[in-house]
Amino acid sequence: MKALVVRLDGFGDVLLAGPAVRAVAAHSTHVTMLCGPRGADAAHLLPGVDEVLVWEAPWEGFDPPDVSVPDIDALLGRLRAGAFDTALVLTSFHQSPLPTALLLRLAGIGRIGADSVDHPGRLLDVRHRRLPGRHEVEAALDTAAAMGFRPPPGDEGRLRVLPPPDTSGLTGNGPYVVLHPGASAPARAWDPPRCADAVALLADAGHRVVVTGGPHERALTRRVSGDAGVDLGGRTSPRTLAGVLRMADVVISANTGPAHLAAAVGTPVVSLFAPVVPAERWAPYGVPTILLGDQSAPCANTRALTCPVPGHPCLDEVTGQDVVRAVHKLIQERHT
Repeated sequence: MKALVVRLDGFGDVLLAGPAVRAVAAHSTHVTMLCGPRGADAAHLLPGVDEVLVWEAPWEGFDPPDVSVPDIDALLGRLRAGAFDTALVLTSFHQSPLPTALLLRLAGIGRIGADSVDHPGRLLDVRHRRLPGRHEVEAALDTAAAMGFRPPPGDEGRLRVLPPPDTSGLTGNGPYVVLHPGASAPARAWDPPRCADAVALLADAGHRVVVTGGPHERALTRRVSGDAGVDLGGRTSPRTLAGVLRMADVVISANTGPAHLAAAVGTPVVSLFAPVVPAERWAPYGVPTILLGDQSAPCANTRALTCPVPGHPCLDEVTGQDVVRAVHKLIQERHT
């Protein structure tokens, strides 16, 4: 059976779909993942994915493209050529799967399932309704199970990626912690001066600190690293970043893709978590985690991209010393 799994949003979102992808792969001969350009790199890291199709949906992302008939026709042609027997559409709790389901139906896919609050008419063959309080990983697994795709024996449902490469040439030898100062939205990011202070305090406490970031974050990582950290801004691909995170004692990150990548390689996380989305659904999954940030702040559940509260109090009240204490606690727990 040829299966299609759809997750059209970001890098971390695709990583959170990984356990459901493996459940589908356990019952299929071939699994294709359809994802957006921001999630494609994560899809290539997932066990169980045989092929990745990339398409930018006009209903996803911060700056979606215009609706284009030629673009949609091209997508339908690619989906028809895939001759898929079934499709699982994965979305977050606030997203509708129905625009995607309509395209899949037009492409001739015979059996389509998704989690849908809205009545799906004839667009879905399996309509799942998520249970309250479920993490995004668990909600995706529940939807897969509703279609008959249960994890294979021995699969505990945790995040996982393909084995990363050795990255000691980037990090140097010896233990270290990682601080990732960037975030996919400003409302989720910790203030750069506080990040820099945490790096200096961690170094004073005897830790080697590796600072990571994408190519567009080089100025940020250089500022945060100062003279105390190893600056890897712009120097890692998604695979090498997985390797850097895997060998860290602890990863310090906002609620953004690398926090989920750290969980996927089994590394504990100090999560600087702005409550614009609920932690019960989006916190690092399946690894020891300490959540920092006021989860009852006025911005809670607003899904804001830019902080709507002057002073960004949910995160800016977190200090560098708070981070150091959390790092020490996780390291102590890891070695006891």
